[in-house]
Amino acid sequence: MSTGHDLADWTRGEAGIVYQRCGCGAAWYFRRAFCPRCGRLDPQTVQASGRGTVYASSLNHRAPTETLRPYAPYLIVLVDAEEGFRMMAHGDRTLRIGERVQARFVDFGGTLVPYFEKAEKK
Repeated sequence: MSTGHDLADWTRGEAGIVYQRCGCGAAWYFRRAFCPRCGRLDPQTVQASGRGTVYASSLNHRAPTETLRPYAPYLIVLVDAEEGFRMMAHGDRTLRIGERVQARFVDFGGTLVPYFEKAEKK
């Protein structure tokens, strides 16, 4: 079973999204030592596909720091990932609720972050 240290994770400066899941069927974002649904102590850490659907969005006009001011306005999206968890990330300003998206990774104020764009139609 992977501890996740061998998986690409944007929180460590790598182009990837990591999530956890449990045998009870729960899936969640941000690591925990236990399942938030059933309490089991053996969650599996998994690489996400980066695909999902926009659940909500907010266009931010005021950056929280001087370093981020040049990026404003920027869109923050809540994305329902294909794997069953929800995450917050940056997104293309043209995104709308319900659109299918795919993550890529961009520099945002000196930090590599997930950035969602419209998914290419197959």
